Amino acid sequence: MRCSLASSIAVTCATVLALPVSLAAPAAAAVPSALGLPPAATAQPPAPELPGATQSLPLEPLDAGDRSLGGGTDDADVQGLTRRDVRPFSLVGVVWDDPTAALHGVVQVRTRATGGGAWSEWQDVETHNEEHGADPDTAEGHGRALKGSTAPLWVGDSDGVEIRVRGDEPLPEGLRLELVDPGEAPGGTPAQDPGQEPETTATPATAATEVAEATAVTAVTKASWSRTAAGSLALAGLSAAQAAVSGVNTQLAPFGSAWIPALSKEATELTLPFAQAPHAAPGEAQAPQAAPHVIPDEAQAPDEVQAPAEAQAPEQLAAAKPYIGPRPKIITRAGWGADERIREKGFVYTKTIKAAFVHHSATGNNYTCAQAPSVLRSIYRYHVQSSGWRDFGYNFAVDKCGNIYEGRAGGVAKPVLGAHTLGFNTNSMGIAVLGTFTKSTPPAAVVTAVARLTAWKLGLHGVNPKGSAYLVSGGGNLYKKGSTVKLNAIAGHRDGFATECPGARLYGKLGTARTSSAKYQGRS
Repeated sequence: MRCSLASSIAVTCATVLALPVSLAAPAAAAVPSALGLPPAATAQPPAPELPGATQSLPLEPLDAGDRSLGGGTDDADVQGLTRRDVRPFSLVGVVWDDPTAALHGVVQVRTRATGGGAWSEWQDVETHNEEHGADPDTAEGHGRALKGSTAPLWVGDSDGVEIRVRGDEPLPEGLRLELVDPGEAPGGTPAQDPGQEPETTATPATAATEVAEATAVTAVTKASWSRTAAGSLALAGLSAAQAAVSGVNTQLAPFGSAWIPALSKEATELTLPFAQAPHAAPGEAQAPQAAPHVIPDEAQAPDEVQAPAEAQAPEQLAAAKPYIGPRPKIITRAGWGADERIREKGFVYTKTIKAAFVHHSATGNNYTCAQAPSVLRSIYRYHVQSSGWRDFGYNFAVDKCGNIYEGRAGGVAKPVLGAHTLGFNTNSMGIAVLGTFTKSTPPAAVVTAVARLTAWKLGLHGVNPKGSAYLVSGGGNLYKKGSTVKLNAIAGHRDGFATECPGARLYGKLGTARTSSAKYQGRS
């Protein structure tokens, strides 16, 4: 069978090379340009290797001169590392062997700016991170690669580090300092503005035209890919994993896009059936199942994406008037430079989305919006390679300027199973606001972005942002496993687990987000 497969691939590649270069290319390039959409992937040299690396340093017992953290006792369990030069990094965290063990104590780091700069003051690292992650009974929740971990902390470009960890009780075994270098994203970073286009009121005719043009873009993209998946991958310079991640969003934007464009409310209503189009492997049921299920990457090539059979004419859709907010601009994983080689392959889905949990990343606020993609790449690498998760934990992320980012792979319009709210990942989505909002007030752009995102995503599933949702607990420190819990449709992480997340200041803004989100959906 291997010989037959190899022969088939060879024939396919030879066939693709024999095709005329102009096949479908002019149309694919012209339509996005006319609409002002992000361009589709074209015939370019292979994409450069995505940089980024993680240094993992074992902690050591500290002597009396290096162990002082203020307070505590002399016989406290203290480990750390004295000042040292290291390779460049921008984010730090601590991991340990047993994911079920908690680190009760204090973790502090200080770093030196790259190029011989000054050392920072001691900074606290959030130690309570076990409430983030996959539900215990899922494959991800008991994976062999899982480790215990602190929250990550963004420190900016650094090349020197010192750390001290004091336990209020014996520290977990195998403590290691993780130093993450996000590398540079190919193609630069997104614009620094919030990326939210002003609201517009489109006439039915205008909205229908917008939908027709967007559908044409998808059709052209699919036509160019239907020549053969292998040939298209070669022409686009994409790996199969990159192609799969982009493929599940091709109902929303051209293949290979760095962002999914915003739509007016009217256009969003007309595209609703297409946004909900199923993506399934041949032979698999296309409707999501009650239990989380995995769809392999290779099943997601754009030529397998089908428009829903129940799609209606624009005038019929306009009459339906669903409660859904205008689709916001969303920067894709390609846009923020995710290295698709490091995540676990395949996409895992839950049945539906009933609620959105809002988090803060607890990575600190010392980043610029231009650095947000680097922060995301760092958290992604920390979640996957340091903590042992299958992918980035959250479904979406929002930076301090209000830019919205695709998080866990699987399609922004799909019910992707995340790892964000221990016990309540099923039938929910997680939104991480980059920063720490225990004492800092989130910018207005953050609250607006959360409202716009939830108005659209909850609207896809008929959920009122001001309403309630009933979720079944998978187990946690507030609700025992199997209990049915009533929660706000837009909830804070602390509503499902005893935690500070998303910080008191951000949590206090969720009422405003609910009201705004409902208004975006057209509710009173």
